Amino acid sequence: MPNIVAIVGRPNVGKSTLFNRLTESRKAIVDSVSGVTRDRQYGHSDWNGKRFSVIDTGGYVVGGDDTFEQEIRRQVQLAIEEADVILFLVDVREGLTPMDEDVADMLRKTTKKVLLVANKVDDSNMIDNIAEFYQLGLGDIYPIAGISGSGTGDLLDEVVKDFDEGDIDTHDDLPRIAVVGRPNVGKSSFINTITGQQRNIVTPIAGTTRDSIFTHYNLFGFDFNFVDTAGLRKKSKVEEDLEFYSVLRSIRSIENSDVCILMIDASQGLEQQDLNIFSLITRNNKGVVIVVNKWDLIEKNNKTHTEFEQVIRERIAPFDDVPIIFTSVINKQRIFRVLETAKQVYEARSRRISTAELNDQLLPIVKEQNPPPSVKGKWIKIKYITQLPTAYPQFVFFCNLPQYIRDPYRRFVENRMRELWDFHGVPMTIYFREK
Repeated sequence: MPNIVAIVGRPNVGKSTLFNRLTESRKAIVDSVSGVTRDRQYGHSDWNGKRFSVIDTGGYVVGGDDTFEQEIRRQVQLAIEEADVILFLVDVREGLTPMDEDVADMLRKTTKKVLLVANKVDDSNMIDNIAEFYQLGLGDIYPIAGISGSGTGDLLDEVVKDFDEGDIDTHDDLPRIAVVGRPNVGKSSFINTITGQQRNIVTPIAGTTRDSIFTHYNLFGFDFNFVDTAGLRKKSKVEEDLEFYSVLRSIRSIENSDVCILMIDASQGLEQQDLNIFSLITRNNKGVVIVVNKWDLIEKNNKTHTEFEQVIRERIAPFDDVPIIFTSVINKQRIFRVLETAKQVYEARSRRISTAELNDQLLPIVKEQNPPPSVKGKWIKIKYITQLPTAYPQFVFFCNLPQYIRDPYRRFVENRMRELWDFHGVPMTIYFREK
């Protein structure tokens, strides 16, 4: 299973700053005002060849102090249940607070690996200030400065010490199809209809599925492991804090899958949270099929289907070479077509193109018919193409001046490869390297 690291602590101790540092991004908004982080942030990190997911659990104020403390407590509890390593962040400048002690009380009861991280140790004069945190009874303290990165190396060494190297273990050779999407779009109903049994709990209540449920499907020539995931939702729509739980489980399911069926609600259209999930799928380089469910609820004319599909492709661009299927699970419309398409995407993701075939078919295109445009009077010559031995399609183009290859030409090459070898629904990576 993919390893998950959760960052917990009271507001304004620097959780989002550390998140940005670990994921080498600026996804999490950082501000001096407490409670800025409202939506859960999740990203990838890599240390010494060991990959893991990072969750920023930033707390926020809903109403009064009592509600606020209750929300923090719930987030920490969910982190304890789902994460492999928990980073408990405290603020050296402000010192030990009652809320720190409350969080520590919860963390002392878990058998999970908990690392106490003293943040904002910006100079050596502050190192002595960490001593008071030993009374929390959580063992060694890791002093860091999240802004500059000081001390994070030693922290990460300890974080990944027990992590496995290499690719995620999929446990078996069957294709894994993750059914993902916002809550209440019909994921569990879809699997129950396909399997013909009430394997999963299905209710009209969003967030009913709180666990990732594996369902083996071996009928009509198909042999899959389905994964039904808890729905992902915006924090602003959740009174009961299920979203953090859902994100953790869905990340595990997406990272453990080969192909993701992203279900969206036709009556609500493609929302920002759908795009967030789509982005998570493509960042993990998984195959994807978009299923527009509840199509029976839409009033239609002869242009509705085309216009709806066009809007989706415009919003998911630049990776818009994705199958889009309109279904009604209740009426059993086109649900088996979803399976057929998922199988085709899985086969495309696993496709290996021989070096000879690549160079025979593609080299004349990039070398003679449509070579890269010259830059600063210099001509780029592509000499050789090969596919890397990885779980999803990655290709290397060896050329004399790779630094002059621009994104438009990279997209041109990708589109031609998709046409030639049918990589429909599969993210691919193309590298240009100096020979």
